[in-house]
Amino acid sequence: MWFRRDLRLAAHPTMTDAQDGQRTCAVFVLDPRLWAGAGAARRVFLARSLDELDAELDGRLVVKVGDPVEVIPGLARAMGATTVVCGRDWTPVALQRDRRVAAALERDGITLRTVGSPYAVVPGEIATGAGRPYRVFTPYHRQWRQVPVAVPADPDPDGVLVPDGVRSEPLPRDDATAELAVPPGRAGGVGLLDAFLAGPIDRYPDQRDDPAADATSRLAAALHFGCLHPTEILVRLDRSNTAHEAFARQIAWRDFYAQVLADRPDSAWADYRSDAAVEVDAGPETDAAFIAWCQGRTGFPFVDAGMRQLLTEGWMHNRLRMVTASFLVKDLHLDWRRGARHFLRHLVDGDIANNNHGWQWVAGTGTDASPYHRIFNPISQGRRFDPTGEYIRRWIPELTDLDGDDVHEPDGMLAVGAAGYPPPMVDHAAERREALRRLEAAKRGGA
Repeated sequence: MWFRRDLRLAAHPTMTDAQDGQRTCAVFVLDPRLWAGAGAARRVFLARSLDELDAELDGRLVVKVGDPVEVIPGLARAMGATTVVCGRDWTPVALQRDRRVAAALERDGITLRTVGSPYAVVPGEIATGAGRPYRVFTPYHRQWRQVPVAVPADPDPDGVLVPDGVRSEPLPRDDATAELAVPPGRAGGVGLLDAFLAGPIDRYPDQRDDPAADATSRLAAALHFGCLHPTEILVRLDRSNTAHEAFARQIAWRDFYAQVLADRPDSAWADYRSDAAVEVDAGPETDAAFIAWCQGRTGFPFVDAGMRQLLTEGWMHNRLRMVTASFLVKDLHLDWRRGARHFLRHLVDGDIANNNHGWQWVAGTGTDASPYHRIFNPISQGRRFDPTGEYIRRWIPELTDLDGDDVHEPDGMLAVGAAGYPPPMVDHAAERREALRRLEAAKRGGA
């Protein structure tokens, strides 16, 4: 049993399948290339989730470090295994890796079998009347809601063994002191779900866009790493309740972007709608602007608070994900891929389907029919969703002493207590006009 994005024992169709009359060895392979590209919080979440999974298995999780294309076939040969079972994954990197692993195993007469998925509705399970994957969310969601929800069966942890001569390798622990915004592992995910369903979900429609209230579930990391299966959430929701249905809709969005990526693997890093791409800036000046954006030093408090939260916690409120992305693409005119890579590195829940297609939604190159005119005003967004400035002050100590509305436009208030905070790096109104000009130019074929 090759664990990947399914770090749990409960509700585990892959492991249940692996155990069907078979002696099973539980394995996780840490790819150093993926580890190197992850931020500190992401690494700690993974390491602690693996610790918990190993404890559930009474120390029988075999952890190896290396290229799975070499490690999995080598380990299977050493064990005398006839089959390797793993969950399905649709990211371009995973698809290429699994093809290579399958080919290497086949040379030794060993089968790679993929069972289960990290999604409530498997990509490709529902389709248009013409048999094509949906490209628009609303009709996809209508059909998604009709799919019966069933939680996968639990495997038998006592059926796992460690063959003689097989030893685990230690994970790197260089980031052990990193703070986590969400608790790792199965217990952490279940605890978050229980707490969310105990009350905050009832306020979800009204408070989900309020970053100071922090009324979202924060379950994305548990879902990404498979500490929870999405069906475990859906079966506990009362879909006749408006608040519960609003939350279920977010799980549908996750499934939708997964099927978009499965249908168009190139859309992970290429524009889904190439005809919607506009001119982007490049060069030393834009590199400096990008660094300022990454550091939360743009001079726009709502944007900077979100970016600083990301660097500190490895998490960012969804409203801020949209606003900060819009600022990079529409105000700084930078390529959405630069921001997507930064998010994937630092977000504990960084998921290439959700993250990159969310960025394309903002950039206007994604599945949305008419998105480019959607340009978030970073100041009015702050006033609307953080009216008291509580969220801004939480993450920007330079602005702590500013009162009321001053916190949203601190430029010129430096003597009042905003010392050290930079002035706005751009004129939003002017950059909005420039973004729209570029859109019109793109429509005319670059004329």
